[in-house]
Amino acid sequence: MKRLKNVFLWENFGPMHVDRCDAVARSGQNVVGLELYGRSDTYDWVPESGQTFQKITLFKDGRPRGLSLVKALILYRLKHGKANWFMCHYEWWEILFFAFFLRVLGDQIFTMNCSKFDDFPRNSFKEALKRFYFLPYIGAIGSGIRSKDYFRFHGIPEKKIAVEYNTLSLDRIRQMSGGIPAPKGVSFSDRHFTIVARLVPKKNLHMALKAYALYKQKSVHPRLLHICGSGLLEKELRELAQVLNISNQVIFHGFIQTDAIAKILSSTFALLLPSIEEQFGNVVIEAQAMGLPVLLSDACGARDRLVRTGVNGFIFEPDNPQGLAWFMNTLENDENLWKRMCLEASHSAAHGDVSRFAEAVKYLV
Repeated sequence: MKRLKNVFLWENFGPMHVDRCDAVARSGQNVVGLELYGRSDTYDWVPESGQTFQKITLFKDGRPRGLSLVKALILYRLKHGKANWFMCHYEWWEILFFAFFLRVLGDQIFTMNCSKFDDFPRNSFKEALKRFYFLPYIGAIGSGIRSKDYFRFHGIPEKKIAVEYNTLSLDRIRQMSGGIPAPKGVSFSDRHFTIVARLVPKKNLHMALKAYALYKQKSVHPRLLHICGSGLLEKELRELAQVLNISNQVIFHGFIQTDAIAKILSSTFALLLPSIEEQFGNVVIEAQAMGLPVLLSDACGARDRLVRTGVNGFIFEPDNPQGLAWFMNTLENDENLWKRMCLEASHSAAHGDVSRFAEAVKYLV
């Protein structure tokens, strides 16, 4: 019996989406990557295609929604036939309509998401209504404990929820870095702190700069802080750095591609991710691939599986710059602690490797 295709649908393909499709294809599955649009409204990714699967883009130019999108999806299904579908964007009405259409035709449909109850204040009426949006799906791939709980609440059977959704290719990151995972490679004293995040309010970078200023006050030789990302708050953050007298120690890189991020991480001392709202935080996987301790806000979904305080990093509250600064100074003042955390980070990175995504797909189909 011929094995059904697995179609993975995302709005736009970045490096992590290609990683996931390639991993599933290498596990022996027949894979198609269905990209709705040729560009992202959020990230300036260089378009990528996989090595082991077929990628199809519905709209290379423009970003139509509504009936135009529904029509294109239906025509794709009628042309290419039955498949197992793994889809993001369950909250779009177009995807909901298409999902019901697929169920009528007898296709298996799974949703992929990393939402958690504590992403932001929830409205009980909206959450009750949202259960309707999950009705077409027979299973899900989530990320971590809190994500699985969210799917269960909305009616997905526990035995049909698999993890991990948020995964990356550790091999790809290490190869692109051109370096060696810590504690090897760049010396302890020559490394810097790094933030990889969009410069938007939910990433909480004002707090990070205040924490860095507190850290600097107690550091004999303060390390530089590299910030990789672009966004509407850049001017405001640069002005705050001047007010805090840290502008000479903070380097704003703007948006950079994945290969450049990997190179910066190869000389990083520790990753900082202070978000107020963060469904997961894929950069945590990138950091651990390079053997880096992570100083992580407890709002981040990556906390569930990847980071343990005092083992491979530290967890702090997103409104606590004093706590983040204390962790930065503590790690800087204890090279042996840093080395132990680096080794533990390399071990825990396996939980975020893309092979886990391939295992989740195999479990569900």
